[in-house]
Amino acid sequence: MAIHENLLGGPPPTHLPDDPGPRELLASGATAADVAAKYPTSSLAWARLADEAFERGGTVESYAYARTGYHRGLDSLRRSGWKGHGPVPWEHEPNRGFLRALHALARAAQAIGEKEEYERCSQFLRDSSPTAAEVLG
Repeated sequence: MAIHENLLGGPPPTHLPDDPGPRELLASGATAADVAAKYPTSSLAWARLADEAFERGGTVESYAYARTGYHRGLDSLRRSGWKGHGPVPWEHEPNRGFLRALHALARAAQAIGEKEEYERCSQFLRDSSPTAAEVLG
């Protein structure tokens, strides 16, 4: 078996590098907006902004925040060797910001009637991490 394949012959799981700064600031009570301003590449901060906006009824705002977090996550995944497909395990905590942003993008897309994007993002989430799809609902 090649070192870059999993047991099913697909690509290996992608594990984003740990960046504890955003997690620690959010855990300490900093606002998601402050964390996104300090760490604009943090998918976790953008996902949190998307969740907050969605919860208060700001669906379009949530969509925009989620899309930003999603694209920041794609950039990080590519820098980590991801080739456009393969596992992005929820179990690896640094991956959770991207997965949360992807979930938030699917949710907001559904809410604004973007059926194709909702389906694409939902499938991408399931393909990347079945665990994340289950945990995030």
